[in-house]
Amino acid sequence: MEDRFGHHISYLRVSITDRCNERCEYCMPHEEQDWLPREDVLSYEEILRVIRVGASLGISKVRITGGEPLTRRNVLWFFQQLKTIEGISDIGISTNGTLLGRRDENGVTTAQSLKNAGVRTVNISLDTLDAKAYEKTTGRNLFNEVMAGIDAAREAEFESIKLNTVLMRHRNEHELWDLIEFSRERNLLLRFIELMPVSTTEVLTSDNFLSAGEAKKLIEFRLGELTPRPDMRTNGPSSYFEIPNTGQMIGFIGAMTNLHFCESCNKLRLTCEGKLRPCLGSHLEFDMREVLRNEAMTDSDIARFFLHVVERKPEMHEFRENYQPGRRMIAIGG
Repeated sequence: MEDRFGHHISYLRVSITDRCNERCEYCMPHEEQDWLPREDVLSYEEILRVIRVGASLGISKVRITGGEPLTRRNVLWFFQQLKTIEGISDIGISTNGTLLGRRDENGVTTAQSLKNAGVRTVNISLDTLDAKAYEKTTGRNLFNEVMAGIDAAREAEFESIKLNTVLMRHRNEHELWDLIEFSRERNLLLRFIELMPVSTTEVLTSDNFLSAGEAKKLIEFRLGELTPRPDMRTNGPSSYFEIPNTGQMIGFIGAMTNLHFCESCNKLRLTCEGKLRPCLGSHLEFDMREVLRNEAMTDSDIARFFLHVVERKPEMHEFRENYQPGRRMIAIGG
């Protein structure tokens, strides 16, 4: 699939739940969230059908998100079914990490079960290494659990484990070097992500915004000049740099300040209630649930729906245009 601007669409981010066991300020501030009724959330079978049709159109990578995806029941069964879909070669999960270390009745961690079910890559959110700051940011005292989850992910030996750190002025700019060292010691790929105007307008302010460029300068002040590594590519829009002496790679995701951010975009997003979104930073979304639950609709109809949404994909996001969030990030999918 290719849109009007030459974006080659091969990546689908799928939210399977709007529920989460944390309350991060930039995702679900003030705990103000009306949970979706169960009947409004797509069933696993419906999601798998969407992915199967997407794969027939060129989708090869799927990342499962939430909310916190590991809070949904029978999630391991879902991953086991997902890996059987022809054409899907890369399965990942984005998680807060707090449930990765949980063990089943046989003593097997959730991380290992995910690896056994075909998950190749894990992205774990971690904005601070300070337990008190973690509780303030996430609204929950689960710092020890996420540390155990990171250890479990490492023990499971996924092909890639990434740490995603949201940059927040007056919150974690003093921890950038500690996060880099933490990642280096554990052989994790660390990415620093700019705050985006999602969830509410108060999420992003001039007081709390820390740009990727400024974070890079802070890091260079202590560690030396970073070497750009344009040859280092993952499936997202991260720009990677090499740290002198250690050779460690770190990434920066600058949706607000990188004017070329959207040029290589290759993704669509499916929300847990069945809205297909061509862009995170746009209010455009199209109701696939209505199509899925219409018994007269065939897989060919779903394929046409996909192509219609791809045709509507904007050239770039609207975050720099006084964007007013239409709904909270937890309802869209991380």
